[in-house]
Amino acid sequence: MSAAVTHRTTCRLCESASLELVIPMPATPIADAYVPADRVNIPQPSYPLDLYFCRACGHLQLSDVVDPELLFRDYLYVTASSLGLVEHFRRYVQEVVERIGPAAGSLTVEIGSNDGSLLRAFQARGLRVLGVDPARQIARQATEAGLPTLPAFFTRTLAAQIRQEHGPAGLIAANNVFAHADDLGGIADGVRELLASDGVFVFEVSYLLDVIEKTLFDTVYHEHLCYHAVAPLAAFFARHGLELFDAQRIATKGGSLRGFAQRAGGPRRVSSMVGELIALERSRGLDRAETFHGFSDHLQALKREVHGALRPLAEEGKTIVGYGASPSVTTLLHAFELAPFFRFIVDDNPLKQGLFSPGHHLPVVPSRALYEQSVDAVVILAWTYAQPILKRHQAFLDRGTVIVPLPRVQILGRSPVAAERAP
Repeated sequence: MSAAVTHRTTCRLCESASLELVIPMPATPIADAYVPADRVNIPQPSYPLDLYFCRACGHLQLSDVVDPELLFRDYLYVTASSLGLVEHFRRYVQEVVERIGPAAGSLTVEIGSNDGSLLRAFQARGLRVLGVDPARQIARQATEAGLPTLPAFFTRTLAAQIRQEHGPAGLIAANNVFAHADDLGGIADGVRELLASDGVFVFEVSYLLDVIEKTLFDTVYHEHLCYHAVAPLAAFFARHGLELFDAQRIATKGGSLRGFAQRAGGPRRVSSMVGELIALERSRGLDRAETFHGFSDHLQALKREVHGALRPLAEEGKTIVGYGASPSVTTLLHAFELAPFFRFIVDDNPLKQGLFSPGHHLPVVPSRALYEQSVDAVVILAWTYAQPILKRHQAFLDRGTVIVPLPRVQILGRSPVAAERAP
């Protein structure tokens, strides 16, 4: 195995060695490693992406860990580029501040603060803010913009240093990063170290129940080591001197979980929602390996159905392209083996245009190519945004075929293939 990846044999949450491979996935390159033209002839390494279930605590996770220095030190994704996320953060801060009631001027620390979009909203509420993010360039830019950010990984040692220099934190936030670290125990210990006695740790993660029920499997990539549910998390926090006192389901990123934790023995009562979500997870089978084996079978059936829609078009010599160049597209292209069908990929993000997709090196071009070139069919790889994409490209839909591969295969448009599939 490459020196850039290590394989762990114990659960990331409870350290049990009772792990079972439940969702085999093909190895892929780093999901957002789109490359410029001068690197197209350089092969990109692929890393394992198999999902393992812990039979002891029920946690679903990747056991193969790509070196975080490789993943995050030169990370280029910025929060402000994600559709609707800045507005979500504004509402999020309003809800959290009203609920937690941190004192004016108290310290708010964000783990994985990225460009500081969330910190800025906290700062506007009169709170002192400090970011921690290993992406050096982004951390520097955030600091220059008035949002002090440490270019580092969050650890217990760093937490102690922050507490000594800035005082305890009334609030610690981690949004869509608490699934990204191999040493979650170390982060939890750091959170406990830094929190004030009445402080709150609030985090958002992709929710495993939504991943399964909405077929969000393309959110599986190397940055996302963990696929969280409430039951394993509650037990995990307890082992690290913390208490999960509330949990909420929210719509962000297709379906997320917002959790609230405090130091063990803290002043807040545990919400009934924690127990209700644990009961719901159990009723949906998230505590059983069989559920995930069944999900894997479902993915294979979807793959066969997508191939069944594309193969006749390819055999007729039709020009087929993909729509979307996000990290999730890398997983979908590799897992469903779709790249051989495509001439190129279109994307509306200027930062991706002119680059080539990870591993397959499909060119990424602006969406106007749908009209400037003789494109016959489009597969919306960024399928969670299918509705705005379809609305924007009604003109193409009127003359060509559009295939939405997930969560169920849909074939739209005026082509014979679409007509054959119409009810």
